[in-house]
Amino acid sequence: MWEEQDNRLKRTFKFRDFSEAFAFMTRVAFLAEQQNHHPNWSNVWNVVQIELTTHDEANTVTEKDRKLAKSIDGLLN
Repeated sequence: MWEEQDNRLKRTFKFRDFSEAFAFMTRVAFLAEQQNHHPNWSNVWNVVQIELTTHDEANTVTEKDRKLAKSIDGLLN
């Protein structure tokens, strides 16, 4: 579940292994490019952490962030 904290939407995803985590990141990258809204993220082995904020709007959470978060969630179904 996404958590709004410090003007960011944050979520941590855990996968079986690095390959699964990296494949997820690749799918997220395509979504981000389509929406022209790119996440701050990190990956360590099977864990991907994503933070969304809108830099153009003084680093606040906007509808762009909520839309991308919903699209990312859709990859897990």
